[in-house]
Amino acid sequence: MENEARFDLFGNDLAARFAKRFAGTALVVQQSSLPKSLQELVSLRASQINGCGHCVDMHVKEAAAAGESAVRLGLVATWRESTVFTDAERAALALAEEGTRLADAHQGVSDETWSQVREHFDEDRTAALVCQIALINAANRLAVITGQKGGSYEVGAFAEFHG
Repeated sequence: MENEARFDLFGNDLAARFAKRFAGTALVVQQSSLPKSLQELVSLRASQINGCGHCVDMHVKEAAAAGESAVRLGLVATWRESTVFTDAERAALALAEEGTRLADAHQGVSDETWSQVREHFDEDRTAALVCQIALINAANRLAVITGQKGGSYEVGAFAEFHG
């Protein structure tokens, strides 16, 4: 397998300007009251579903840097069959899955999942969760379409775009 991406998103002026604005949008969620570890778990799960090696790499490393355990990171893909996640985290992971698999599920996000999310999250955290799921799915598509590879991400690498 080739190690090079098929397109350099950061070497193209238009794409780099877009990435800077995209990162600025993500900053709104990052600065919200939604816990950083949950932001990373949700992003990791969506990235796994979308087959985005670059984003899986990034969110595993960012979650670990934020204090997430290797056990929990290893079990994100099988969260339903695991005992290490809280009810609130389960609701968020269910929303991430259903919000990511829109084309695969005729009902989109189920009323049951939405009810569980609203039971555990206030207005601001619900808004942040919905925005995070939308953002990670967009990021996954950018990375997968352009062939970005996982493995070389370093924690904090996108901080420069938050200016």
